[in-house]
Amino acid sequence: MSERRVRVRFAPSPTGPLHIGGVRTALYNYLFARQHGGDLVFRIEDTDTTRFVPKAEAYIIEAFQWLGIKFDEGVSFGGNYGPYRQSERREIYKKYVRQLLDDGKAYIAFDTPEELDQKRKEIENFQYDNKTRLQMRNSLTLPKEEVDRLIAEGTQYVVRIKIDAGQEVLVDDMIRGEVRVKSDILDDKVLYKSADELPTYHLANIVDDHLMEITHVIRGEEWLPSAPLHVLLYKAFGWEDTMPRFAHLPLLLKPDGKGKLSKRDGDRLGFPVFPLDWHSTDKDGNEVFCTGYREQGYFPEAVVNFLALLGWNPGTEQEMFTLDELVKAFDIEKCSKAGAKFAYEKGIWFNHEYILKKSATEIAKDFEPVCREHGVSEPFERIEQVVAMMKDRVSFVKELWPLCSFFFEAPTAYDEKTVKKRWKEDSAAQLTELIGVLEGIDDFSLENQEKIVHEWIEQKEYKLGNIMNAWRLTLVGEGKGPGMFDISAFLGKEETIKRMRKAIETLK
Repeated sequence: MSERRVRVRFAPSPTGPLHIGGVRTALYNYLFARQHGGDLVFRIEDTDTTRFVPKAEAYIIEAFQWLGIKFDEGVSFGGNYGPYRQSERREIYKKYVRQLLDDGKAYIAFDTPEELDQKRKEIENFQYDNKTRLQMRNSLTLPKEEVDRLIAEGTQYVVRIKIDAGQEVLVDDMIRGEVRVKSDILDDKVLYKSADELPTYHLANIVDDHLMEITHVIRGEEWLPSAPLHVLLYKAFGWEDTMPRFAHLPLLLKPDGKGKLSKRDGDRLGFPVFPLDWHSTDKDGNEVFCTGYREQGYFPEAVVNFLALLGWNPGTEQEMFTLDELVKAFDIEKCSKAGAKFAYEKGIWFNHEYILKKSATEIAKDFEPVCREHGVSEPFERIEQVVAMMKDRVSFVKELWPLCSFFFEAPTAYDEKTVKKRWKEDSAAQLTELIGVLEGIDDFSLENQEKIVHEWIEQKEYKLGNIMNAWRLTLVGEGKGPGMFDISAFLGKEETIKRMRKAIETLK
């Protein structure tokens, strides 16, 4: 194993939008591959034709392009081990189904859904296994001639693995250690269905992993119960020497209460559980809409950083990681066995931290379209100035407009609570005086204004807070914003005095 080039895969089913848990699984595969100088393969597992959603595959690819998680080969990326879409590998799987049947490691079963339901009624906790298979209608109980006749007549059948009792199955898991399971409790899972001539997940992913030379299978905890079956399939094919090492990642749990994270939790608490927005219709023709991290205003770097720390800890106090830093620090064996609560508030915190890290120019590029939508015609440099003053106050770029629209639009009304608290009996007279002071300033820079206005306030023995709070109300319309001289210097003398006069006239 140590001499083989590391190859891992992410193999989603195109049945709808990619859940954020799937994104984390892909991220951990990416980090592991990059850390070991290996390959990350993108495979589509579309053998369940009843749940196939046509646009899901494109959605998944677009999500990873946005996140910056790059694949080395696979669907839409090319490579030497294709095809990478399972629905295009039918003939490959048939060869291996035939091998299992010929070797007596699998058998054909003709039981109808009605017959299976009847058996479930007869036997409590019925399981199709080494104890019940001889009671069923399959190639182990029927004469070969009848089996051949049924197949020739087009009778639908499935192929089941034949699991013998009395074996101990060892799963070598990089996170959970050695997991031992008695084969007596395992059922004879369906590996292939004649109805659509496609294998089930269990057979297809084993064959593909082997043929694509996958060395490590890093997947969600929900697949842990399937691991013993997959080990048995490797042995049934005689592929023990190339069996990949497993790592079953901890579940993402609800932010509150117990259980696995679901879309309903996101709807209930107001956070996305998908990377991108998703629009579709359900089986009844109803519109389905799910919000995504991208459209909610998250930076891809923030989402990656947030997800990386859900179930894995670097063992240090560091929280902010670039993708390259994550590659260096990541250790799959330090992943938690216990589920990770999806603390979505931490994702918001990360986004805020990335706003602080980014330059005003970067943020202004995202904010400029918002300004243009609101009719702002100011040049980009002016928008950049505003962002530099205000970006540390928000967690999302979209939150900037309500906070700083006053830089571009004069107030049309004045907040009643602020007026009651900040507009004193003598405010109109004092601000009229201040207009006179400002009119006499030729150099309207922040520093020069501040010096002259402070000298005037001291000379008049006015209260600094009263002047500044009332002045802010005239320029902003309420009690918010950065320093007063930042605002007035940005607005310029003419606009500052114009707003002050209007407020004095309105408020008296």
